[in-house]
Amino acid sequence: IPVTPLCRALPRPGETWNPFKLQFQLRNVRERLAKALVEKGILCTARQNFLLFDLTTHPVLDGAEKRRLQRRLQESVLERRARDPRRLQPRTLALLVLAHSSDVLDGVFGGLAHGTYELAMAGARDLLHLDPELEAAKARGGSEMIWAVLAAFNKG
Repeated sequence: IPVTPLCRALPRPGETWNPFKLQFQLRNVRERLAKALVEKGILCTARQNFLLFDLTTHPVLDGAEKRRLQRRLQESVLERRARDPRRLQPRTLALLVLAHSSDVLDGVFGGLAHGTYELAMAGARDLLHLDPELEAAKARGGSEMIWAVLAAFNKG
């Protein structure tokens, strides 16, 4: 199986994950993901000057991919069967958890009509406020780790 650049964002062999340093470790994962997305042509690297220092940013190059992910998240939360997290694809659940932890759910659902926006936010809230330990126990297909990450974000 060929290794894709996104696989490099996962922990490397020999690395250990300290749950007490999750925010620091996720920052490293975020940097690896950004690098992999730059290699794929979805993001680009830019330097922005903020008053006292320069900061590397990664603006989106491929707006179509961003819209596809937004639609995927919107549709998954608005579907009736989305109320059961075991019916969600693990990647979609991970996308929802990461969007929530990054405080970008308002932007994802912002283009929806008011009533649909409220419905989408309520659906996302329902999923994100489930008991992660209980859901991890019921989970199948590798989504146990996603629930563990949500639990860590909820505690932090």
